[in-house]
Amino acid sequence: MGDVTLSSAVRANLSSLQSTADMMSSVQNKLATGLEVNSALDNPSNFFTASGLNARANDLSTLLDDMGQVVQTLKAADEGISSITNLVESAKAKANQALQTQSQYERKQFASQYNELLTQIEDLAKDSSYKGKNLLAGDGNDLTAIFNEDSTSKLTVGAVDYTNVGLSTGLNLSELEEGTGATTSFQLQGGKTTITLTDGASTLNSSSVLSESNAISSTTTLSFVDDTGTAPAALAGAGSLTAGATVQDLVDSFNDIAGVRAEFDDNTGELTVYSDEDFHITDGSVTATLGAFSFDANALTATTQLLNETGSFAVGDTLTLTDGNGYELGSLEIEDDTSVDDLKDFVNDFDGVSASFDTGSGKLTITSETDLSLTSDNDDFAAASFVADSDGINISAIADSGFATDSDINRVIGRMNSALSNLRTQASEFGTNLSIVENRQDFTKNMINTLEEGAGKLTLADTNEEGANLLALQTRQSLASTSLSFAAQADQNVLRLF
Repeated sequence: MGDVTLSSAVRANLSSLQSTADMMSSVQNKLATGLEVNSALDNPSNFFTASGLNARANDLSTLLDDMGQVVQTLKAADEGISSITNLVESAKAKANQALQTQSQYERKQFASQYNELLTQIEDLAKDSSYKGKNLLAGDGNDLTAIFNEDSTSKLTVGAVDYTNVGLSTGLNLSELEEGTGATTSFQLQGGKTTITLTDGASTLNSSSVLSESNAISSTTTLSFVDDTGTAPAALAGAGSLTAGATVQDLVDSFNDIAGVRAEFDDNTGELTVYSDEDFHITDGSVTATLGAFSFDANALTATTQLLNETGSFAVGDTLTLTDGNGYELGSLEIEDDTSVDDLKDFVNDFDGVSASFDTGSGKLTITSETDLSLTSDNDDFAAASFVADSDGINISAIADSGFATDSDINRVIGRMNSALSNLRTQASEFGTNLSIVENRQDFTKNMINTLEEGAGKLTLADTNEEGANLLALQTRQSLASTSLSFAAQADQNVLRLF
């Protein structure tokens, strides 16, 4: 091509076309990429400055994702605290319900429900994790939110431990003793015997003098002794009766003995004696019919045996079941047909109490989940060895429930109030941390936009301007092509001369 010679006009137009094509290519590249500065060759200063801005924006974008996860972790903890607060309030309501009743059995049930709520609180705290991080699970779960590229700006959120409600640094609540019941047994024993007091021709009445009996002389002295033949201290108080005493004096003497009851029928002259223990009446020589009186008490072994045929029970007696708080479960009035089975069924009627009767030994066994007392308005009830029973049949539970007394319940309520205060304080702290992270999240979003906008100002092309440039270059290219054509035609005109 070195031997080809172009005219200056053609060469000039060709050069113009080449220059226009280069410029069109540059403009088209800017329009295609949207960038005015595509490489350091375009504008080193702007290119590297924009690269730095975009790099920081990318770093912050990564931190923004991490901040989003921190927000979710805080929200999970906040949800956990809200639910735990509801459960603590429910537990407090159980304590208040227990305070409204004096029944130890009902309080025992409330204590059990209270413990179940505490278990659910611990389980809920364990389930409040997000991506393996649980702000309610204590050590090892502290959360750090990083806000800038070199980690000099950050926020550490301390975890609390609610997975163990008993921790003093947490809710400081403890499970209550649900109570352990106990069992006691007592003997149902007794019997009755009847003798007729007569003077030989007619029966005596209550005002008759005992010496009128054909079995007792005016010099006879009657003494009460137990089955061993001795007069224990309990019987000594009854003294002795001389023949000058009346039938009513004899009845009163029987009734003065603990566990012994006597009745006299003026119409028939029958003296009926009930007793829980064996004893004798003697005149020393054991010669008189009445003096030889011997009483044998036996265990009640049939569920149909009547209670009023013992020294412990009489028609009209009222038996009462009460718990350790003095709460009355119920009462049973002894009637003339009240049997051992009726007494057993009476005890079995109440929640937390059960009774069984052993027909072999005649023992009634009572099991109670709480402290329990079975008492009677009859002083002879449960008397033994001619000694009066002062407080009936008692069961002392092995362990009382944590709600057994009002003071116990009020102490628990005080702890519940402290736990609620702790939860509200912690919820407020998490809320403050959440607000900080969300605020930094918004700030970082805006900062990323600012950095990217700044980088764009340095590298982005003005599409309107570049479009106009392309249109102008296309026009220039068209004119250059026409001019080149004219220059070529001029050279052809020279050739026509030859």
